Amino acid sequence: MTEQGFFYRDTWAEVDLDCISENVTSVKNLLPPDVEIMAVVKANAYGHGDLQVAETALQAGATYLAVAFLDEAIALRNKGIHAPILVLGASRPEDVQMAVKNDITVTVFQKEWLKMAQPHLKQDQKLSIHIKLDTGMGRIGVRKEEELTAIERLISGDSRLVLEGIFTHFATADELDLTYLQQQIENFRQLLSCLKERPRYVHCSNSAAALRFPEVYFNAVRLGIAMYGLTPSLEMEAEIPFPLNEAFSLRSSLVHVKKMNKGDKVSYGATYESKTEEWIGTIPIGYADGWLRRLQGQEVLVDGKRVPIIGRICMDQCMVRLPAEVPVGTTVTLIGKQQDDFISINEIARKLETINYEIPCIISTRVPRIYKKSGKIVELKNYLLPN
Repeated sequence: MTEQGFFYRDTWAEVDLDCISENVTSVKNLLPPDVEIMAVVKANAYGHGDLQVAETALQAGATYLAVAFLDEAIALRNKGIHAPILVLGASRPEDVQMAVKNDITVTVFQKEWLKMAQPHLKQDQKLSIHIKLDTGMGRIGVRKEEELTAIERLISGDSRLVLEGIFTHFATADELDLTYLQQQIENFRQLLSCLKERPRYVHCSNSAAALRFPEVYFNAVRLGIAMYGLTPSLEMEAEIPFPLNEAFSLRSSLVHVKKMNKGDKVSYGATYESKTEEWIGTIPIGYADGWLRRLQGQEVLVDGKRVPIIGRICMDQCMVRLPAEVPVGTTVTLIGKQQDDFISINEIARKLETINYEIPCIISTRVPRIYKKSGKIVELKNYLLPN
């Protein structure tokens, strides 16, 4: 890989774009023909790569993209993406000129925001908007009928404003207890009934709802975590109607292997002590890469066998206890499949006592990404050394 001149370290992430494509296709086959897929590629596509995932999702049948911030949308435009893009989060009212310039749809989440944005639009401009309703998530969004109808009046009275969509976000669609979800659905339907005319897009289903509740498809679903092959929650795993294909792997190589004597110490704080003669391997990955200190004790795969991380994880390196001498350069799999074993993102999430969403997001951009299709490398991305 170093011969390619794309990166010069022995740690990298692999993203299988075929898995992304298969997951989108599986959801598309689940949906009625008139329900569109909005692929959520915020946070650099959950750490997988915004451009690569966006292109793959669109080729697989998604028709719309969604991001969190205006910067993310502009970045996609600058990379050559022409598909519709919705900014799900709050944009600054004074930045609507950039949204218009780049043909980006923004979210209106309160009447005051819209009134502050209007003076920044020129007479001949068109700003595409989706209204966000807060039906129980408690983040941003319109909560009251009178505010929604006031926003609708503002839009209808200003030819520069194009109401393209309306949406909400579920807080508990990935839980088995549906009580709160049903309240949110009822709130959403009640607010929708206040509109004089429904816009083109009505969407409330995230991955969990898209996989479980056809009654709230409306005419678009937002596909996020499931697109990457990850379960919205362990609780609902048994209810997923088809296998999800995990797209993200994390690999490294042994850069040093040494025999330690009984009583020798390893890493900061000298917290690990060899109980006998042991073979110790060093891996060039650490907490600055997103491989956090709390992963001490987590197993990785070397020659298809699980070996534990010992001692404290350093900023750039960590150590493992090997069953025997292993050659320098041997591949280490921290996430993904090696021979007959598999370390899932869910396993890493359990070790960190968090959710799977967080894991690929925290693998930092100093870790190069390798993109594969049909088992072959199709692109290498080094964020430190732009191609």
